Amino acid sequence: MALASNDEIRILTPSGMLGYGFPVDHFKMGLALKPHAITIDSGSTDSGPQKLGLGEMTCSREAYVKDLEVLLEGQRAAKVPLLISSAGGDGTNLHVDVFRDIIAEIARRRGWRLKLAKIYSDIDKAHIAKELKAGRIEPLGPVPPLDLREVDAATVVVAQIGAEPFVKALDESANAQGGVDVIVSGRSYDPSPTAAMAIRAGFDPALAWHMGKIMECGALCAEPVGRNVMGWLRRDHFEIEPLNPAERCTTSSVAAHTLYEKTHPFLLAGPGGTLDLSNCRYEQVTDRRVRVSGSRFEPAKIYTVKLEGAKTSGYRSIFIAGARDPIFIGQIDEILAKVIAATRAYFKEVPEEAYRIIPHLYGKNGVMGDLEPVKTPAHELCIIVEVAAATQSLATAICGKARTTLMHAPYPGRIATAGNLASPFTPLEIPLGQACEFNVYHLMKIDSPTALFPIQVEEIA
Repeated sequence: MALASNDEIRILTPSGMLGYGFPVDHFKMGLALKPHAITIDSGSTDSGPQKLGLGEMTCSREAYVKDLEVLLEGQRAAKVPLLISSAGGDGTNLHVDVFRDIIAEIARRRGWRLKLAKIYSDIDKAHIAKELKAGRIEPLGPVPPLDLREVDAATVVVAQIGAEPFVKALDESANAQGGVDVIVSGRSYDPSPTAAMAIRAGFDPALAWHMGKIMECGALCAEPVGRNVMGWLRRDHFEIEPLNPAERCTTSSVAAHTLYEKTHPFLLAGPGGTLDLSNCRYEQVTDRRVRVSGSRFEPAKIYTVKLEGAKTSGYRSIFIAGARDPIFIGQIDEILAKVIAATRAYFKEVPEEAYRIIPHLYGKNGVMGDLEPVKTPAHELCIIVEVAAATQSLATAICGKARTTLMHAPYPGRIATAGNLASPFTPLEIPLGQACEFNVYHLMKIDSPTALFPIQVEEIA
């Protein structure tokens, strides 16, 4: 394995998301720069609760097989660790094992031998209950206090691991001959793999976390955005450069990406502390490379991890329709209110709390809802009405009634009577299957940053 010098550690990140694909020729250009590690994230639960609630993955198994085969080839050629975080997106134990099986399948097919470390992040519900009773769990953001009934209802609860479990996995495997080749982790704070490699090598945690924060999205920090990116971390700064010659990092693009997925322009809280970027400096070193310095890290007095959980909550059906009549569009809120009221009256035998009717108006406020500052609707709307209910048949029935009521609803100034909507798809009511919702999104205090995250090391031959 390549070892970092006292002055520099080099990290290669081929993509911001495992399973999204990346240019193999640019990845090989990165390997030629002799990285000390390859790190790649597998996403998060940002795209919805169904991953935790239903055990789904962000990408298809076929996509993971395709990307992992290239990465394993690169790992063998470079003889450096490959660190993969948040297996499947949600990082459940189930998906860590799926990734392990894919890697084993590829290794056996190709005749490779490798050492694999797995880091699990499912948290036992009994432990959560004990910590909740001890007052060691609090809401993260505008969510209610955690209720034990919600913990029980969650399909699974994971905790977001920091750098320490990765460091432990690297250290434990290093005690055996050769060290680890691949680490697959459960749910992780996205910068953790990159930060772990740098912190373990003795570099400034502030710079390690900041470089990891930027690199976890691959070359999203470049202009135009891309996939493969390389990072050089030194004692008082780090440098970032995309591997596609047609892309470039600029001070603006790197500084802008530092703001990505943050609630504060300078402070970024994570497992073990807060990254303070208020005194950062961004310098254009070459036409394509940016140097960053001045990052600071404030260790937390009490170590906390984020808990994430989701539960199933019935079934959903939707209909999609277009509208272009300006008279109709100008009254859409009032029309929808009457349609919903009429639909509820038709299903008066069903308790109103047993289902939800949720309209989405794209072209008016479909993205931002009540926060939309532009109050004038577009000349045409895409109307999506979602119905959530206890069963699929009930959701579809209510959805159908809402659609037909909206289709023929009268309104002041209406001229044509042939219908208010254009429906682009059949079936007109589209069943979406089981619905899920997040029900655990809380911070839990922990005594050890590694104790809750079991590590298993195995030889795959």
